[in-house]
Amino acid sequence: MAQPRVSMRRLCRLIPSQNSRLYASRTNPQWQSLKCLPRNLQRLLHTSPALALPSGDKVTGQKLREEWAQYSQFPSASKAADFVEGNKVTVHGFLLRRRVKSSKLVFADIQVENGPSVQVTSTFKEDGSPEQLVTKALRAVPLYSPVCVTGTVAQLHGNRIDLDLDAIQPLNAFPKDIIVSEGVQFPASARHLQIRFSDPLRSRLLARPQIGFQLRKTLNDLDFTEVETPILFKSTPEGAREFLVPTRRRGLAYALPQSPQQYKQILMSSGIRGYYQFARCFRDEDLRADRQPEFTQLDLEMGFATGEDVIRTVETLVSQLLPALNAQFNLVRQGDDIYPVPKRDLDNGESTENGDLQWPEPTAPFLRLTYDEAMTKFGIDKPDLRIPFELHRVDHVLPAQFVSMITHTEQPIVEAFRIRPQFDGETVTPGTIAEFVDKLMDQLPKPLANNPDGAPAALMFNSKKPLCGLSSLGFEGFSALTSMEAFSDLEDGDVLVFQARKNAPFQGEGSTALGVARTHFYRSFVSAGLLPQSFDLKFLWVVNFPMFTPDDGIDPGQGGQAGFKATHHPFTAPLTEADVEMLATDPLKARADHYDLVVNGVELGGGSRRIHLSSMQEYVMRSILKMTDAGLAQFSHLLEALRAGCPPHAGFALGFDRLVAILTHTDSVRDVIAFPKSMKGEDLTVKSPSKMTAQQLETYHLAIAKKEVVNKQDV
Repeated sequence: MAQPRVSMRRLCRLIPSQNSRLYASRTNPQWQSLKCLPRNLQRLLHTSPALALPSGDKVTGQKLREEWAQYSQFPSASKAADFVEGNKVTVHGFLLRRRVKSSKLVFADIQVENGPSVQVTSTFKEDGSPEQLVTKALRAVPLYSPVCVTGTVAQLHGNRIDLDLDAIQPLNAFPKDIIVSEGVQFPASARHLQIRFSDPLRSRLLARPQIGFQLRKTLNDLDFTEVETPILFKSTPEGAREFLVPTRRRGLAYALPQSPQQYKQILMSSGIRGYYQFARCFRDEDLRADRQPEFTQLDLEMGFATGEDVIRTVETLVSQLLPALNAQFNLVRQGDDIYPVPKRDLDNGESTENGDLQWPEPTAPFLRLTYDEAMTKFGIDKPDLRIPFELHRVDHVLPAQFVSMITHTEQPIVEAFRIRPQFDGETVTPGTIAEFVDKLMDQLPKPLANNPDGAPAALMFNSKKPLCGLSSLGFEGFSALTSMEAFSDLEDGDVLVFQARKNAPFQGEGSTALGVARTHFYRSFVSAGLLPQSFDLKFLWVVNFPMFTPDDGIDPGQGGQAGFKATHHPFTAPLTEADVEMLATDPLKARADHYDLVVNGVELGGGSRRIHLSSMQEYVMRSILKMTDAGLAQFSHLLEALRAGCPPHAGFALGFDRLVAILTHTDSVRDVIAFPKSMKGEDLTVKSPSKMTAQQLETYHLAIAKKEVVNKQDV
């Protein structure tokens, strides 16, 4: 009987790949259909490497099955109510420590997530007994391996559960090539290990969702509605650089949102009276310790509301948050580190931790400072009120010769502050303070040392020296300075720091050189033990910012041709009716109804009353910021929403990462983010961003621009 003819195309369709289900099962009907092929082709297919199962495959499969069963089948963990003395319970965790007291007695600690510590005891009397086998199994498990432990509750302590071990099952094996020691610091590429073995880092990550839960609870109680807004947005010139997301449609791209600002204003026109969400935001800007390219903010907006309404709401959020945290956590110390640990209470009412610190519980209303007051008194728009000294203008009492020694700026403003260190007269004396200050001045940060208006100058009051160590001021300067109320009670060891700046009004800048120096000196003195460390939380509002700021050439702003940009964003409303009129005559003097929440020198968040009239919003963009028609068209969706009878509204955005960092006593938001980006914007755990392939570039209609070669002769 003649064999049927089979085309090569059909043959290729019939031959399965190694990744297909057919490859693993020759009983598949499609495989059986190959019997219609000529015998020589059948033999070829049966002997093909792509189809032939490896020799010993059944043995390998059996081994895999046994290994999988050993590590994947285990009893469930017991509930909290089951932990009663005499009960048999099961716990899951990591084998953290093991102490072999003798050949017949072994103790071990099990690290259990969100629970008290567990100590297991394994002992035996007779060789060959079940207890000996359990003890042997305990000694065989590699340290730091995940385990399932079953035992009898021997004793309940406030901070520990003691179990008599009945069985231990390893659920995986921790490798020997990973070295773990006390205080180990793993590279960023091994972030999972750092989280597991760093108590402060892991505790901060566990505290983070609890902080979020309390904020969400308060907002829900205040009848706010949580609304999610899109991540794939469009490019609009709000002020910061954006991340673009290319699409397969030629020339079209999404932009990741800098914030949900425009969406939440549209929601106000939708009739949502109170909106909030924990929003993911993205900004392609220079990074630092408290800034990430992607971050989380608690975003809220209130319809039929003013800025005052929002301020009171935020104060309620903060005032209710801290007592709730004190009820759930203790702050504990580990060396120089302070971090929160949950209060784990057992039936006997004892707590696992005896922290000597608590979060201060602020009372509303918070202190308010205008932008001009903050810049004048503290030289920064986010002042740290824990610092026990302010800035004072002194150029009117200083001799011209001294001023020329510290700056070449003509007719400058010169300001000064005084630091009064704490010293015991033995280990810390005026002499050691002078040495410390000299070293501090020699190691100034570059922005201070290379300030075009001159570096700061420091003098120390010493009654044993001519003019008490202030001889560079001259007799008249010394007399005039010490006659000022702020410097009338100078004592030995007091340090005076002087700094010059241009004689110009503040126009939206964030700080002066002396404001930066004030913070730098304070932190340095605290680190050296010359000033006491403060754990207070000094909340305040900074209000009445200028509505517009001259372009600095760093941030893109709104892309207008006015030579200035919106200080915060172009949707901020003027503060008063007089400021509304100022928009038409002198916009740089107009003040905004904007407010920043500051604590301990950190801007936690900011908000404003919004422009809810479409005509005024268009006027600000077109006539004041001088945006082009194309730029204005990018906001057409918002203008149309405002035109549809949008009510007055105001809002706020709270930097959630920064809030968690402050409350868990760390200076870096990287310590409260599971997988943070580096200073280069890289995720070193997964090695992102990654290079685009030629296929991806083609799919998204992209091309990599060639680097321009600069001819040195043209420079």
